[in-house]
Amino acid sequence: MPSIVVSESQSPEKKKSMKKVEAPEIMEDSSPAERKSKKEKKSNKKTKLTSGPDPDDSNTDNYDKKRKDLKRKALEDDTEEERSQTSLETGEPMNSSKKKKKMKVGENEKKEEEQNPNALSNFRISQPLRDALKEKGIEALFPIQAMTFDTIFDGSDLVGRARTGQGKTLAFVLPILESLTNGQTKASRKTGYGRPPSVLVLLPTRELATQVFSDFEVYGGALGLKSCCLYGGTPYQPQQVQLKRGVDIVIGTPGRIKDHIERGNIDFSALKFRVLDEADEMLRMGFVEDVELILGKVEDASKVQTLLFSATLPDWVKRIAARFLKPDKKTADLVGNEKMKASTSVRHIVIPCSASARSQLIPDIISCYSSGGRTIIFTETKDSASTLAGLLPGARALHGDIQQATREVTLSGFRSGKFSTLVATNVAARGLDIDDVQLIIQCEPPRDVEAYIHRSGRTGRAGKTGVAVMLYDPRKSNFSRIERESGVKFEHLSAPQPADVAKAAGAEAAEKITEISDSVIPVFKAAAEELLNSSELSPSELLAKALAKAAGYTEIKSRSLLSSMENYVSVLLECGRPVYTPSFVYGVLRRFLPEEKVESIKGLALTADGNGAVFDVATEDLDSFLTGSKNAGGVKIEVVKSLPCLQEREQARGGRFGGGGRGKFSGGRGGGGFSNRRDGKFSGGRGGGGSRGGGRGRGNYRREW
Repeated sequence: MPSIVVSESQSPEKKKSMKKVEAPEIMEDSSPAERKSKKEKKSNKKTKLTSGPDPDDSNTDNYDKKRKDLKRKALEDDTEEERSQTSLETGEPMNSSKKKKKMKVGENEKKEEEQNPNALSNFRISQPLRDALKEKGIEALFPIQAMTFDTIFDGSDLVGRARTGQGKTLAFVLPILESLTNGQTKASRKTGYGRPPSVLVLLPTRELATQVFSDFEVYGGALGLKSCCLYGGTPYQPQQVQLKRGVDIVIGTPGRIKDHIERGNIDFSALKFRVLDEADEMLRMGFVEDVELILGKVEDASKVQTLLFSATLPDWVKRIAARFLKPDKKTADLVGNEKMKASTSVRHIVIPCSASARSQLIPDIISCYSSGGRTIIFTETKDSASTLAGLLPGARALHGDIQQATREVTLSGFRSGKFSTLVATNVAARGLDIDDVQLIIQCEPPRDVEAYIHRSGRTGRAGKTGVAVMLYDPRKSNFSRIERESGVKFEHLSAPQPADVAKAAGAEAAEKITEISDSVIPVFKAAAEELLNSSELSPSELLAKALAKAAGYTEIKSRSLLSSMENYVSVLLECGRPVYTPSFVYGVLRRFLPEEKVESIKGLALTADGNGAVFDVATEDLDSFLTGSKNAGGVKIEVVKSLPCLQEREQARGGRFGGGGRGKFSGGRGGGGFSNRRDGKFSGGRGGGGSRGGGRGRGNYRREW
């Protein structure tokens, strides 16, 4: 269960700020005698004012002056008397609109606090920072932010763990800024020209560093604090000048921070906070030594507050926490022992697809699942990202080999909506918070579970929903480990069929037609009438063809369910007995088909129940397979409407000769022998020498697809 160890009580300042607004005291009604006395008093005032000059006063000027003084005093008395009176209906002082307005604001804040315990007014956040948050549409803190704010503000070291996309950045940005300007570190913070930094934030990638920097710029700028961002791929000189002039907050990547330390550009003598964000990714990217060196540069760690945030907590991160954080550190864990680590607001889908069909399938997936929002496509290599971006209309690539200036322009264009599809490696997998990313596509299962969690976490952020689609090759991929370790329950879907995509495109084209001005009708009406008169098709059929043309369709192709290749269809072969190897399936097909037809099949995979095999057949060859199977005796081939569960396997190892062992295709008890085919695509056969001696091995599946 999510948990946190926090400080015991709220500070006096917070309690004071949340003090209940007391209603004004209601005065008792006056007695009849008192009311009569007041009336007589007023009457006397008026009589005195309206009467003529005093007989004893021979000077008329003096009389006028006295009359004015008396009138002014009477008006002041009346005003004071009215102010002291209270309304019997409301119990509030009369003529107190300012007080009413102030009380109304207080009542609204109290109501907001009661409705949402994470409302900004419930925390020690100053008005300028609260205004800056509300300008960004933030009215309340996220759970990780609410859980950690008081802990950080009150000075405790912290280890924070939360699922990606849950607001870890602001969880340390807000309390650090408040502590520097209104908290316990305010008095000791250095100011003026050439001041050393009070805050150091370490992040694994340039993109994440610039994003965190922008948050400190926006919210720290509202409090008069200066930030700078240090990362590689950019000149040293401008960064050195910034540090020399003095900054309050330094954000950067370990490599460039280390370089500035070695050059003597950074002074940690006045450091109050050091933050490690996405610490588990620093381990994966090889920043272990750099991070330990940087953290060790602080001479008196007891005067520095250390915060560590991570989505996962591998052993190195735990060692860092034990070594550099204080023994009484707090822990905020929004994951705990829950198995589900990926975002719960994301729909997780897996679709079978061969590598050759990706460029054909991905545009259709975007059409069906992006809902008009932005899409990020993840590839395993830089070359794949560049190649795929070149094949997809309007897409841009983002990876480590691209110059930093170009990367920043690309991210800026993606954020602003200049283009809606980004093809990236893992440089975009961590921490990037981009609005309206509706769809994530992973071209193949990543090597580790954490990569899947962070990639899919680029959508469904800040309480929104999203879709994460992962493509896999049934012949090679084993994604059950990701499902098992991340707790994700994948939806197993087939690729969107061209007919389905065309229907969606047709509906969009029809909507656009209705938006066209009626002024075009006279120009095209004659051609339309001529077409109606000369064609044998009905008006609705002609309009359907016009919509297809407007949507860019001249024909509807078929698409395989297994590999997602166009102009192929997936079929299931069963022969009334268990099917152990792909070579057995090829042997069955050779009974009733010529060799060239057998060799033309694509993507053969065995079913999970072991009773059949699924493979793709060219649409033009389908009749040959269906007709031939009827004469094969006991062999049944049928077109599949939905893909059955298929056997998964780990990536094969070794070369042309099979190995022993007990794997799904690893030779059973007998070990592998020499290939029973000339091209060596399958090893196994009757070879002996397994771990338990000789015997009939089932072979080690090694087809090079």
